[in-house]
Amino acid sequence: MLRTLHRRALAGLTVLMVMATSLLVSGAAAPAQAAVPATVPLKITNNSGRGEPVYVYTVGTLLSTGQQGWADANGTFHAWPAGGNPPTPAPDASIPGPPAGQSKTIRIPKLSGRIYFSYGQKLVFKLTTGGLVQPAVQNPSDPNRNILFNWSEYTLNDSGMWFNSTQVDMFSAPYAVGLQRADGSTVSTGRLKPGGYNGFFNALRGQPGGWANLIQTRPDGTVLRALSPLYGLETGALPATVMDDYINRVWRKYATSTLTVTPFADQPSTKYYGRVSGDVMHFTNSAGTVVTSFQKPDSASVFGCYKRLDAPNDLVRGPISRTLCAGFNRSTLLVNPNQPDSGSAAFYQDVVTNHYARKIHAQMADGKAYAFAFDDVGHHESLVHDADPRQAYLTLDPFN
Repeated sequence: MLRTLHRRALAGLTVLMVMATSLLVSGAAAPAQAAVPATVPLKITNNSGRGEPVYVYTVGTLLSTGQQGWADANGTFHAWPAGGNPPTPAPDASIPGPPAGQSKTIRIPKLSGRIYFSYGQKLVFKLTTGGLVQPAVQNPSDPNRNILFNWSEYTLNDSGMWFNSTQVDMFSAPYAVGLQRADGSTVSTGRLKPGGYNGFFNALRGQPGGWANLIQTRPDGTVLRALSPLYGLETGALPATVMDDYINRVWRKYATSTLTVTPFADQPSTKYYGRVSGDVMHFTNSAGTVVTSFQKPDSASVFGCYKRLDAPNDLVRGPISRTLCAGFNRSTLLVNPNQPDSGSAAFYQDVVTNHYARKIHAQMADGKAYAFAFDDVGHHESLVHDADPRQAYLTLDPFN
């Protein structure tokens, strides 16, 4: 159950790749911003109210070379040394974070990667011959299993910065992200409503069908996180058939009617038409030519937006699959045959849905989150972007 930076199973980093390529997929073009500096200041503010020391890590892929590595507090990139099999310990990449009630500014370089933060203990990173092994807390023997931690994701390149909060893999220590623009204004996202942290866990505990089993605690009962439903399937916390009823109803509906997908908001004339034949949904273009087909998905395909709903970075199958994945997770495919949805009013209304995503979005102050890999379909993601960022913000929020 090792997870390295290049594995597709690392759904959170898939979101980063989607962000980095979203302009291509949408058909839009962004002018190069040569003014973007080599590093950007990141102000970390600890409003958590917790007394434990905080440790911060900047890890990812250096965009200029493709090397995997980490950055120190000054934003200097360090390539990881060669790993081994079995995995070998990684260099200590931790940066001391600010104490409760204080702030600290570090610099982050042009990476596509993650900013981890942990409370009380340093994270354990190891290296294989394939790269960095990420924490995989769905594995009960993972050395980070009982550490309270979380991460944000960012891409900084010559076109600007994309910075998001994420719950694709898990919901854990609360935080918000933000950017300062050239005119001095700021934009932020990822903040929970007052009481939203406890509200989410209480709501998950009250959801029948195994959803409460996603919650992980320390041996002393301290709540650490809730795993994503994909990992819930992998660990047996959720039944493998949890989405089957909805999937079956969708397949029956589109055996006798047509699902229309318009994947590009700026290209309303580009449409694909889906009809089910047996266990396969075939999509045709406006000329009636089959352009791609999908085997009937299972719950893992829906929650992970992969396997039978794989989404390559192309201009046909990938955009259709992203739209299907969002419709399945939000349970809107039965009520809207024209996807994606124009608004969120009908999201998560079916009794069979991604209740993890539903409950996360319900607790976000702005309603936005990355609760599954393609939660950005329709712009419902917790993402901030600026072409000329002057400063980034990471705020560690209270556990209430």
